Amino acid sequence: MNRVVALRAGPAVAEPMVEVRGLSKVYPGGVEALSDITLNFPKGKLTTLLGPSGCGKTTLLKIVAGLIPASAGEVSVGGRKVTGPGPERAFVFQDFALLPWATVLRNVAFGLELRGTGRWEREATARRHIEEVGLKGFEDAYPHQLSGGMRQRVGLARALAVDAEVLLMDEPFSAVDEQTRRKFQEDLLALVAGKGKTFLFVTHSIEEAVYVSNRIVLLSRRPSRVSEIIEPDIPRDLPPDRIRRHSAYIDTVEEIWQGLKRYLE
Repeated sequence: MNRVVALRAGPAVAEPMVEVRGLSKVYPGGVEALSDITLNFPKGKLTTLLGPSGCGKTTLLKIVAGLIPASAGEVSVGGRKVTGPGPERAFVFQDFALLPWATVLRNVAFGLELRGTGRWEREATARRHIEEVGLKGFEDAYPHQLSGGMRQRVGLARALAVDAEVLLMDEPFSAVDEQTRRKFQEDLLALVAGKGKTFLFVTHSIEEAVYVSNRIVLLSRRPSRVSEIIEPDIPRDLPPDRIRRHSAYIDTVEEIWQGLKRYLE
């Protein structure tokens, strides 16, 4: 049985790393994207934002990242109010956002370079994370020489290299083929289990959300509000193919679909 937890901040979520309180966003022209969003994102867990297209998932992620301002409310990370980008947060973009003129090594080390980390240290750190994401041997390659899946791995390695406490991932697997996507999902689960970091993940895929998430926040149609929070009760010690065939996985996918379908009618 899936746990449906409280819609507002409270004791249902222990050790919040990211706190969102009364958040609203109105774009120029009066387009209201978010309305009075209050959420906690627990430390060391992966929380997925899921909802109908255009509901403000990416907007919420970018506000937490400090890339765009909120119209009302506030966000805090580790107890500190967000007023802009910060070293405790790293963003993995949907379109990779790599430097086309830089090698894989330079791209992965770029965040550390901006922080003033010495060349030897930042390159050693970058090489370690390049190997971690399975790209050892491609350090001197350029983005145009890589497949879409490989470019996405470079983006992930860059985010990991800065050792941020919070990783914000905006549909990071949407541009790759299904086989690569499934492999990325399995790798992501290993990262969540091994890194102890807080992940905020955006996807349009119900199946992906159920497979990778500790918690799923269902958002309503714009102006977006929190509709429901689900904690999938799925045994994670099974092989990936058995998880996807498990009744709890199948039932959770159907439960979420029924919850979202009303926004499409």
